[in-house]
Amino acid sequence: MSTLLECKDLTKCYGKKTAIDHINLAIESGHIIGLLGPNGSGKTTLIKMINGLLAPTSGLIFMQQNPIGAESKKHISYLPDHTYLNMNERVRDIIRYFSDFYEAFDEKRAYDMLGKLQIDASDRLKTMSKGTKEKVQLILVMSRHADLYILDEPIAGVDPAARDFILNIILSNYEPEASILISTHLRIFWTKASSSITVRSGLPHPWMISA
Repeated sequence: MSTLLECKDLTKCYGKKTAIDHINLAIESGHIIGLLGPNGSGKTTLIKMINGLLAPTSGLIFMQQNPIGAESKKHISYLPDHTYLNMNERVRDIIRYFSDFYEAFDEKRAYDMLGKLQIDASDRLKTMSKGTKEKVQLILVMSRHADLYILDEPIAGVDPAARDFILNIILSNYEPEASILISTHLRIFWTKASSSITVRSGLPHPWMISA
């Protein structure tokens, strides 16, 4: 297995507050990693730096031995912790936009997942519940052929009774050699993780969990 992502002495400060404090970690291919920690511990800050949306105060991040940048974004499929899609659009139109924008977007996979989750591609996002909107965003992210999938609090708004089914959808729709980094407080994901990284006040505390 090869190293997909590496963070070296990574630090992020906001004024006098340190959100991420000298994190060193490596993520190899073929793993599901849980990024655990309470709200405000720095999980989303770390994820945004990995995706190039925030610049670190100090330290380095490499994706497949290359610095984070335009090239690395081709290999990372990212689900943010907020809705970013146009609420007036129909699902089928959004799928077409993603297919045009991302070279490795799999329309067939997207429509297969829509069918399994009983979501009508002709519906507009504004007519959907919060949980269904989250499902659509997750489908879009998991329909890319990527090396690293980063999910920031996925399906937090989904009915608890449906979470097992959603989790199975996630685990059956990603590249076998890829890895998934999931930031969550939901215990349902913990049992599926091959390892975890716990963040407390910006400090990482990694340990292994049996698969």
